Amino acid sequence: MSLVLINFYRFVALADCDRWQQWLQDLCTALGLRGTILLAPEGINAGLAGNAEAIAQFLSELQQRPPFANLSFKSATVTDWPFARLKVKVKPEIVSLGCPELNPAERTGTLVAPQDWNQLLQDPEVVLIDVRNRFEIALGSFPRAIDPQTDRFRDFPRFVQEQLLPQPPAKVAMFCTGGIRCEKASAYLLEQGIETVYQLEGGILNYLEAIAPEENHWQGDCFVFDERIAVDRQLQTPQHQLCPACGQPVVATTCSHCQDSVQASSSPK
Repeated sequence: MSLVLINFYRFVALADCDRWQQWLQDLCTALGLRGTILLAPEGINAGLAGNAEAIAQFLSELQQRPPFANLSFKSATVTDWPFARLKVKVKPEIVSLGCPELNPAERTGTLVAPQDWNQLLQDPEVVLIDVRNRFEIALGSFPRAIDPQTDRFRDFPRFVQEQLLPQPPAKVAMFCTGGIRCEKASAYLLEQGIETVYQLEGGILNYLEAIAPEENHWQGDCFVFDERIAVDRQLQTPQHQLCPACGQPVVATTCSHCQDSVQASSSPK
């Protein structure tokens, strides 16, 4: 079986989300697509899979609508369904930072193309932040990137307030899986008064696609939010599993996250 997997998002003022939800539900169902679409007043965030013809028709229909004209997306070929079913949901935010008043459609950090990212990594004045969660970072990251030690994206503002703002850096560069989290996080940092904020355009996946393995600085694997679990530096699928107890990726036969939790709970108080 050969299927096409697409991921896309756009921060755009989206009125009448319930109407968009019904239209997208009907369209995806008719085309036999599976995946998740999140809608909110701030925009759309989606990962979908289906046969090539159905995906092409979906994108054609979507891009004819003014809020989604010229929509950028990432695609990959997969050999099995990466999603079990279709879900189209309306949420307060398309990526939950806990700050629905933010408007990334108006102001975000400076996009840095993958081809320019390596040079930015060499700038000693740049504070590099991995905006993803700790279990994702455990699989891989860029050298010298700060791990905010978050369990969910909503924890990021606390990291900023407690760790970043007491001594605000002159320059911050951020990255995440596909770009959506660092785009929203960059809007948050700008609102907090940090003046120079960069973000990796298209995220880690775009970087790995654009930069040859022998030239890119990525170390380890990259967690993805579908049944592939992770991809490596060549965008191949390594043999990871999800721990049935905590749902986090297992690199070996034992889940280090659960093992650490057990050890901590059994330690003398």
